Amino acid sequence: MAPENFTFIKEIILVGLSNDRETQILLFVLILLIYSFTLVGNLGIIMLVVADSHLHTPMYFFLAHLSSMEICYVSSTIPQMLAHLFTGHAALSLIHCALQMYIALSLASAEALLLGVMAYDRYIAICHPLTYATSMGRWRQLQLASACWVCGFLGSVICVFLTFSHPFCGSGLINHFICELPMMLKVACDDTHITEIIIFLLAATVLLGPLSIILASYGLILFSVSQMRSARGLHKAFSTCGSHLAVVTLFYGTTIFIYIVPHSGTSPDNEKKITMFYVVVTPFLNPIIYTLRNKDIHEALAKVVRRLGFEQKN
Repeated sequence: MAPENFTFIKEIILVGLSNDRETQILLFVLILLIYSFTLVGNLGIIMLVVADSHLHTPMYFFLAHLSSMEICYVSSTIPQMLAHLFTGHAALSLIHCALQMYIALSLASAEALLLGVMAYDRYIAICHPLTYATSMGRWRQLQLASACWVCGFLGSVICVFLTFSHPFCGSGLINHFICELPMMLKVACDDTHITEIIIFLLAATVLLGPLSIILASYGLILFSVSQMRSARGLHKAFSTCGSHLAVVTLFYGTTIFIYIVPHSGTSPDNEKKITMFYVVVTPFLNPIIYTLRNKDIHEALAKVVRRLGFEQKN
């Protein structure tokens, strides 16, 4: 087709999760509740880590950053989803679409890097406890956390710039509920082969790099734990690592499918379900996973409750 016959689009129309009005309202209420609990859960973790001096350790320092990333991530995507479900109108300008994509992609990249840092932290704590305090001092914690934020936001600039350097044409209708990079490339008018290769390499670096660190760290932890003779030591090691492994499984299992695995035989509806899982469900489950069997968090929460109860009596 000749270039002059293309109809270039200036806005994106998202199909959304459903066209049925009753289903849209039901999803609006359900996602609003999940979003509210996600904010409360992650904000609660941050407040507990700040308030309780016993939680001023590297593990909880990184956990507070993870909760901050989750709050920012869901706030970059879910409010728009809620507005579309409530109004039934899902049109976005290209600038709005690019901004949402950049923020969400940056935060997801930063989270992938942070999960690798958290695994490394657990490796040092369990395998090298005598040097842990010096290896993970306050300055090192700040360096690692800052590197995750900065690298996440800088790396995403390349992906978003390359994606929106292509002209988009056609009806502008996208069978999705957020502006996501793979979906946008499907409505590009010109050849996106080079862009897809570059984005694949960047995604592989951001996702598989930290994942290799996670697997190596937990492999060494497993070997170290197998040498322990103390049942208490074994229980403590598994309890501190179990939550992180569960979060890693949820996060990487879905994001790798979207950004690494080829989608030639995958229907758009299935892709939406997977995206729904890591956009809405995973951030909701993370604070539950980290607090469900965490005695330190339970004790910190009990202190806050007792303190509030005492103040009310006075």
